[in-house]
Amino acid sequence: MNQQATPLFTALKKHAAGNPVQFHIPGHKKGLGTDAEFREFIGDNALSIDLINIAPLDDLHQPTGVILEAQKLAAEAFGADYTYFSVQGTSNAIMTMILSVCSEGDKIIVPRNIHKSVMSAIIFSGAKPIFVSPVQDENLGIDHGITTSSLERALRRHPDAKGVLVINPTYFGVCADLRSIVDLAHSYGVPVLVDEAHGVLIHFHEDLPVSAMQAGADMAATSVHKLGGSMTQSSVLNLNAKTGLVNPQRVQTILSMLTTTSTSYILLASLDTSRRNLALNGHEMAARTIALSNYARNSINEIEGLYSFGKEILGTEATFNHDPTKLNIHVRHLGITGYETENWLRQKYNIEVELSDMYNILCLITPGDTKESVDKLLAALQVLSAIHYSKGEIYELKVQVPNIPQLALIPRDAFYADTQLIPFRESAGYIIAEFIYVYPPGIPILLPGEVITQDNIDYIIDHVEIGLPVKGPEDRSITNIKVIVEAEPIS
Repeated sequence: MNQQATPLFTALKKHAAGNPVQFHIPGHKKGLGTDAEFREFIGDNALSIDLINIAPLDDLHQPTGVILEAQKLAAEAFGADYTYFSVQGTSNAIMTMILSVCSEGDKIIVPRNIHKSVMSAIIFSGAKPIFVSPVQDENLGIDHGITTSSLERALRRHPDAKGVLVINPTYFGVCADLRSIVDLAHSYGVPVLVDEAHGVLIHFHEDLPVSAMQAGADMAATSVHKLGGSMTQSSVLNLNAKTGLVNPQRVQTILSMLTTTSTSYILLASLDTSRRNLALNGHEMAARTIALSNYARNSINEIEGLYSFGKEILGTEATFNHDPTKLNIHVRHLGITGYETENWLRQKYNIEVELSDMYNILCLITPGDTKESVDKLLAALQVLSAIHYSKGEIYELKVQVPNIPQLALIPRDAFYADTQLIPFRESAGYIIAEFIYVYPPGIPILLPGEVITQDNIDYIIDHVEIGLPVKGPEDRSITNIKVIVEAEPIS
């Protein structure tokens, strides 16, 4: 196929150049009806291709023309049999994967450190999650992926599972042995779904970890916007049809059910053009990004009190490979937290990072970075070290997540059940009807349908009292919690 072509973007430009009289949405009519300041800032070119699914521009819900052509080009570029565009982010693609293989009561094996879109799909489908604990890194206070041996134990106990979901690479760029995981799941006839949100570049360079499609996985949700140059909220869902474990037509149906009918053609065009750029220049882009990342990592490791891990952590089941473009910076030995580091970089140097937790900050190095941008980060970190190194008490590294609670109800049943609010400190023994996530390390501590234990309560309260983020409950102060109503006995 001609990877230089951009069928959708070319059609959009041609349509806009024809200057048609529009009696359809969007109501701004090429910008004439929008706010003047916004129009001046965005520009008429962008507004002229903010269009809808009229006949010349195809329809994402049932593509037969230029969108279909663009998706076929993307499939070739990503090594997939089918590629579907998502204008609602990788979250939408992840939900599509799960809903394509799971129905009410079906089991799906998932790591505990899942993205919230996974739990949304489990609730929508009525599936039963079988949780596998990710491996915790005691030196860094972060989580890696699940191991082949832990997955094998799960499959032995639950050979009737309808799917296995794997995060590859993790947020921090660490990969398990994906090929072995895929081979194991397929030996049980179970499809493998990959959350590849942080792995678009791994498709395009041999020095990066293996991609989901290269490993033979059945589906992968890949964020082109995170690292591949497309606009925020644009992603792809790649499908490998060779195993016969996933029905491509059902995937299209589910995706259509979850997707707005007012699809953004600006987002679709950014996917079309980013695919072209990656297909033609991806290897060079990845090579440059890897080199810049290694330069940054080596420089950081020369700064007193800072550590950015690389390939030296490899060699275990959970650390089979590493994507160096994820620059994790461990700050505990400066005697400050990752949260404090993030705020300091923002306030003092106008630098924004991807995330922070108790012990780390994460910086993403992408094809959009330059040596100049990296040097600004390095200069700021050198000042940070000079201020804090050997000046204060070093935090004790202690990440002890409570055991996974008993699942008393399928999450959907708990989420939609009759509920009541009770004091969180008095909730031991109740079945929770909402989510609680604690950082670090970002693993959900309680999910709808699980039985609250005193260990859960103590762990969460400890984090709240020292000011660490607790996310999920409707009551953000965690004073009260939503639990399943217990039926009164009939006398």
